[in-house]
Amino acid sequence: MESPATGDTIAPSEQAATPVTAEPQANDAPSNSTTNRKAPFPQGFLDTISTGWAEREEALPSPREQAAWAARRRAKVSAAFPGQRLVIPAGGLKQRSNDTDYPFRAHSAFAHLTGWASDAEPDSVLVFEPREDGHEVVLYFRERADRTTPEFYADASVGEFWIGPRPALEGVAADLGVATAHVDDFVASDADRTLGEDDELARFVSELRLVKDEFELAEMALAVEVTARGFDDIVAELPRIVEHPRGERVVEGVFHQRARADGNAVGYDTIAASGPHACYLHWTRNDGAVKPGDLILIDAGVEVDSLYTADITRTLPVSGRFTDVQRRVYETVREAADVAFEAARPGVPFRRVHEAAMEIIAARVAEWGLLPVSAQEALDADTGGQHRRYMVHGTSHHLGIDVHDCAQARRDMYYDGLLEPGMVFTIEPGLYFQIDDLTVPEEYRGIGVRIEDDIVMTSDGPVNLSADIPRTADEVEDWIARLSR
Repeated sequence: MESPATGDTIAPSEQAATPVTAEPQANDAPSNSTTNRKAPFPQGFLDTISTGWAEREEALPSPREQAAWAARRRAKVSAAFPGQRLVIPAGGLKQRSNDTDYPFRAHSAFAHLTGWASDAEPDSVLVFEPREDGHEVVLYFRERADRTTPEFYADASVGEFWIGPRPALEGVAADLGVATAHVDDFVASDADRTLGEDDELARFVSELRLVKDEFELAEMALAVEVTARGFDDIVAELPRIVEHPRGERVVEGVFHQRARADGNAVGYDTIAASGPHACYLHWTRNDGAVKPGDLILIDAGVEVDSLYTADITRTLPVSGRFTDVQRRVYETVREAADVAFEAARPGVPFRRVHEAAMEIIAARVAEWGLLPVSAQEALDADTGGQHRRYMVHGTSHHLGIDVHDCAQARRDMYYDGLLEPGMVFTIEPGLYFQIDDLTVPEEYRGIGVRIEDDIVMTSDGPVNLSADIPRTADEVEDWIARLSR
């Protein structure tokens, strides 16, 4: 059985609490610094640095909301792997350059099973220790380097003088409702089943996220809500965006400000693709101008503090009004999205959402004379696909604590799986006519449109979480007129 919900602290075998002046290595440079620029600490500093600090009140927190949900998820993992030792690493810092690192984000499965999210510590490990009646679960992490240790001032990666207060074992145990121990006490064994090395374990924890619980659904709604504010910010700043020679970067920056102010970060690199750039599906250089007369495709999502992310795309006419051709393409994409939404029902194969969208895309591009075959021939699974030249990507993917959630799930659980209440996924058809595509009339070239919404399946059918973000061509034009200043 798992440890009590209140959590326990397992004392490390050896935990330094020696005054810093007794540590001869205190003058050594931290491992991630350059030694040729570190000045030695004078003896007077070493004699006094650990004294003269006010006492801190150490009140234990109440368990966070997701702690109980994470415990239920761990129980499912325990039941699936009886008698086996499971190791779920959080991951570590990744170097950006020299002695600087990228911001740390814990592995999604680790966050899902612990409830430790944007505040998780690098190099932590969640371990399921087998017992006769299930597993004892222990969270190992590096205890804070406070003022009783030389790391406090000498180690820029963990010292509180450098990065601020860090959690203690007792505090995390109370916060997450799981037993904790110092990471130095974790000993790997050859029999461990470790996430990242064990395909079956990766599959199970991925499929565990296919159906979201109530906490996850609430966090998804929050992520969409904050993302909607970010899109409003972009629309309001369109005049300034147009004025800048790299307006795509301004779009990215405006959205990032909202993501950091009201969430944890962006859930993925923002796509701000104006004009012909909108035809490149993952355009993240975002170094182009945003010109009146063009469309700008913005694919962006806020990751909230729980690490759940939205994934929304809107395509805007920079001047505030669609041209006739732009509107024709835009409304076709919206029609495909609406038909896909209607096709999504409990018990329907997930792939049917994509198939429904493709039927509209094929029919319309055939009507416009862009296909060498009929729409029906293009939709043939074996010999068709000609319409996919203009929409090469899929229409839907699962969404959650990863932007492309549940990615290690089996095909028969994902693409060929049946839609169930609690599933969250995108619907995102598009049309992309690249600037040098000679198979389309010149008036279409350089137009790229995608509309993406975040959908939760309920027992009564799909609900569009992002429906309040303007979608139709008329709504988008009114949106720009209302907010752009």
